[in-house]
Amino acid sequence: MQRTNDSIVTEFVLVGLSAHPKLQTVFFVLIFWMYLMILLGNGVLISVIIYDSHLHTPMYFFLCNLSFLDICYTSSSVPLVLDSFLTVKKRVSFSGCMVQMFLSFAMGVTECVLLGMMALDRYVAICYPLRYPVIMSRGAYVPMAAASWVSGLVDSVVQTSLAMQLPFCANNVINHFVCEILAVLKLACADISINVISMAGSNLIVLVIPLLVISISYVFIVATILRIPSTEGKRKAFSTCSAHLTVVIIFYGTAFFMYAKPKSKSSAGTDNQDITDALISLFYGVMTPMLNPLIYSLRNKDVKAAVKNMLGGRNLSGRI
Repeated sequence: MQRTNDSIVTEFVLVGLSAHPKLQTVFFVLIFWMYLMILLGNGVLISVIIYDSHLHTPMYFFLCNLSFLDICYTSSSVPLVLDSFLTVKKRVSFSGCMVQMFLSFAMGVTECVLLGMMALDRYVAICYPLRYPVIMSRGAYVPMAAASWVSGLVDSVVQTSLAMQLPFCANNVINHFVCEILAVLKLACADISINVISMAGSNLIVLVIPLLVISISYVFIVATILRIPSTEGKRKAFSTCSAHLTVVIIFYGTAFFMYAKPKSKSSAGTDNQDITDALISLFYGVMTPMLNPLIYSLRNKDVKAAVKNMLGGRNLSGRI
C-alpha cells in the first residue's frame, strides 16, 4: 500500500515470524495440530454433555459453555495466524482487523466472567449441598451463563468502538500474529488516554472482580471441606472443584505472566520482546483451550464414563 505521512491506514501488516522464515513452517504444523486438538477435544466434550442426560446439571452446562467458548475464541484468531505463517507479511483490511479484534476480545472477557460464575456454582455445591438444586435452578444458571456472554460482547463493543475512532496515520505494521488490541493501540497517532482508562476500568470489572469472586469462593470451599470428618468425604468434595481450580490457575497464571513482566527499554530489545510477547500470547490462546477438555475429562469419572457410553453405545441407566 502506498502511504504518505498524511495518509489514512486502510490495512494492517501482521509481522508475526516473517523475520524467521524457518520457524514459520515449524509453528504452522504445531499450531495447526493444537487447533485440531482443540476442535476435537472440546467438540467431543460438548457432544458428550448433550448426549448423556446424567450430565444435564449446572456444572456441566457451564462446562459446555466453556468448551464452546474455547472453540469460538481460537477460531477467531488461529486461522489468521496459520495464514500469516504461509505468507511473508500478512495483510489484513482495517475492517477485518477490527472484526477479529472484537471477536477475540469478546471471547477473552466472556471466559473471565464465566470462570467466576463456575466458581459460584462450586461454592453453592460444596457449602450448601442440600439447597444446591433449589439455588442453582435452571432459572439461575442459564441467566448466569448468558450474563457472561453479554458482558463479553458489551465490553468488546466499547473497546473496539473506541479503537476504531482513533486515527492511524503512518505506521500500519503490527508486531503480532493477530490484531491484538494493545498492539493496535500502539499504532495510533493520537492521544489514547481514553482507551487506556477504558481498558483499566474493563480490567477491573471483568478480570479483577471475577478473580476476587473465585478467590473468596474457594476460601469458603476449602474451609467447608476441612470441616468434613471423613478423608473420603474430603477427597470427593475436592474432586468436584479441582478441575475448575486447575483451569483458573492456568488461565490467570498465564495472563498475569504476560502482562506483569518487566518491559525492555532498548529499541532492539523492544522488537525482540514484541515477538516474544506475541509468541507467549499465541500459545496462551491455544494452550488453555486445548488443555481444558483434558483436565475436565481426565479428572472426572462421569465424563469418562459418558464418553465410553457414547462411543460404545452402552446403557448408563445402572450408573449412579
